[in-house]
Formats: sequence, C-alpha cells, structure tokens
Amino acid sequence: MDPDSVAKAFVEHYYRTFDTNRAALVGLYQEGSMLSFEGEKFQGAAAIATKLTSLPFTKCAHTVVTVDCQPAGPTGGMLVFVSGSLQVDGEHHIKFSQMFHLMPIGPGNFYVHNDMFRLNYG
Repeated sequence: MDPDSVAKAFVEHYYRTFDTNRAALVGLYQEGSMLSFEGEKFQGAAAIATKLTSLPFTKCAHTVVTVDCQPAGPTGGMLVFVSGSLQVDGEHHIKFSQMFHLMPIGPGNFYVHNDMFRLNYG
C-alpha cells in the first residue's frame, strides 16, 4: 500500500465530506481521538463531531494545495499534512493548515487519532 496514495485518498474523502455533510466525519474518529482546532482541544468522536457541526457557517469549500505524508511509528500509522484555502458562505478565501495522524484499524483502513487545524492569517 503506497502511503502517498492513501494520504491523497483520505484527504479527498475528508474535505469532500466536510464540505457536504460534516456530521458524517464522526466515523473517521474514535474515543481516543483528539482535535486541536485553533488551539482549542476536543477529545473523542462525539466531542469532535459536535465541534465540527457547530462551526458558524452553512457552506464551506476547501481547496487543497499540498499534501505531504510520512510513515509514523512501527504500527503502520501515517502523518498527513495539508495546506490550502477555504471559503465559507461565499466570503474571501482563507488559508489553512491541517495535520492528521492516521492509525490503522485493519488492512487498508485508518482512523484519525490526532487532528490539528489552524487558519493562516497574514
């Protein structure tokens, strides 16, 4: 399994789901998962889903510019770093960075163990 292909497929799936049905992202997280969103931390799938679905906009469109990937640890995990821009409710584009630590849960399947998101102003 090529890590770059896995990372690309994950990123496409994640942002397509985020932009069309944020509530469905809950299936990508587990109870041990953690999200850091603009410095605020959320633990567990339910808390993460609550945060993501309560963001104060109705429409969002992500444009991914770069995806970088590295193997992470002896258990087959993967670090995925994404940069790009997003547009909410038709406003100006804002640059963002996001890092995912994916952990395997069976052949070819991963969950998000760690997720860090930041808007990039300036």
